[in-house]
Amino acid sequence: MRALIATGTGRYADPWHPYAKTSPLIAEVLTEAGFHVGIDHDVDHAMTRLEGVDLLVVNAGDPWRSETTEPLDPASLAGFRTALARGIGVIGVHAALSSLRDYPDWPVAIGGMWVPSLSWHPPLDTVHVTGGALPDGARIDDFDVVDERYSRLQAFGERMVVAEHETEGERMPTAWVREHGTARVAVDALGHDERSWASDGHRALFTQLAGWVTSRA
Repeated sequence: MRALIATGTGRYADPWHPYAKTSPLIAEVLTEAGFHVGIDHDVDHAMTRLEGVDLLVVNAGDPWRSETTEPLDPASLAGFRTALARGIGVIGVHAALSSLRDYPDWPVAIGGMWVPSLSWHPPLDTVHVTGGALPDGARIDDFDVVDERYSRLQAFGERMVVAEHETEGERMPTAWVREHGTARVAVDALGHDERSWASDGHRALFTQLAGWVTSRA
């Protein structure tokens, strides 16, 4: 199966997330899972080359924070929309919850978004993640990981939370899956920097998410 990672550079870069370092680690996980992986350092360009791709991974930040205003190429918007319609597998990683703001289909497809001034996270720390189960019954093991605990994310539509963490005594989703038309979609709210991908438990979770979203491909 073919996977393409759209990684944050240019207007999709930010000061907090080292996408140039984490995207190769994501590629490593996917390669170990049997995918043929490509990395595109131009997010909008990646959306024009999704034909024949089984899995799209978005590891990028909020383009609206950039001082550069660029009109979105209609081919990028159409490429993503067409891929969704044919049932591509999609995973949004961490800051992808605030990304692709010029793509109206994105937050609806992934089932959530980071809301500026409302969504938040405590300081980076060791997080205990409690695993649940995927829709096919596959269990997700509990694990610890050095990462951020994303909290108060806006939800859209139905979704199945498959892993959770705790923030100030409240359970928050760490990962969820959903179906959007014929596409299977997952969100992995972890992945802040390289330390996150050093966790065997996180790598196992991501592998399971990738397997589930591409099980129709």
